[in-house]
Amino acid sequence: MRIAPDAHQSAEERTVLARMTRSGLARAGLTVTAAEAGHPAITEIAHLAQAVLRADAPGAERLARLGRMLDRARAGIAAAPPSALPWPAEPAAPAPHLERSVTRARNSLPRQDDDTGRPPESTVVAWHEGEVETLRETVALLAAVWPEAHAELGGILAQIALLAGPAIDGFTDFTVHGAVFVRRDRLGPGPDALPGPVRLAEALVHEGTHTRCNAASVAAQPFLRSARGDVGLVATPLRVDARPLTGLFQQVAVLARSVLLYQRLLDGDTRDPGTATAVRSRHAQLARSATEGVRTLEDHRDALTDHGLAVLEEAIAVARESTRESAR
Repeated sequence: MRIAPDAHQSAEERTVLARMTRSGLARAGLTVTAAEAGHPAITEIAHLAQAVLRADAPGAERLARLGRMLDRARAGIAAAPPSALPWPAEPAAPAPHLERSVTRARNSLPRQDDDTGRPPESTVVAWHEGEVETLRETVALLAAVWPEAHAELGGILAQIALLAGPAIDGFTDFTVHGAVFVRRDRLGPGPDALPGPVRLAEALVHEGTHTRCNAASVAAQPFLRSARGDVGLVATPLRVDARPLTGLFQQVAVLARSVLLYQRLLDGDTRDPGTATAVRSRHAQLARSATEGVRTLEDHRDALTDHGLAVLEEAIAVARESTRESAR
């Protein structure tokens, strides 16, 4: 993986991951096709199968339960309508594997300082037709301004899940690899005057980059040296809480690609002056965050593999160029 999108390379990673999924399920006595192995619901079952097989006594009932989960997942996949997009990715309806993923994400959040002590709400919801139309506009926008990202995202995203509730803005989860989660209000205009399709394009590039990083680190080469990657928690540009070094690395990749998206939007034909100003402002903000991120990551160069260092050097170049562009 590099900062520049690469649909061919990402397809190779998908093939490796599908092979790993099929192998993991086979050890639990379950058989799936190569096409099925790329679906997030099937990926979740492969992760569960590994957990069951690691147990001292997996038990016939636990293995049988996985078989029933697989039957239900297959039925859900078969019942899903064809994608409404000129993309393999689908605007996903609520489904058990997606709902379980959101539950895990919510449970990882800090508890509320209120009477309930529960984390704030966030749930998977159905797409409305107007929201699907915004997604279509977003796909067309990406195809026009950044064909390489459009091609890569079209290959690595299987499902785009919509979230309602204030808890989570968006996330990815390797347990349901290929699914990305985006909060519903990202589809509408923001307080910064960015239109919905631009905000959603940024969200898809953001979550798609996490998806690509996850795939590349498992199916290709790791970014961090295992012996040196455990450096404790570090500050990252997009979050107030410190995160593991792998979180910083992925944030740097996300920021570099997000900067490139807005650079291409600036270079495009943005006729509305208000939108052009908002795009320029967002580009400058992301450029500052990218610069902050690469400076922090440079302090941990020793923890990066050659693969990780190559990505860092590309991110440094993007941050440097974007800073010059913002200063014009």
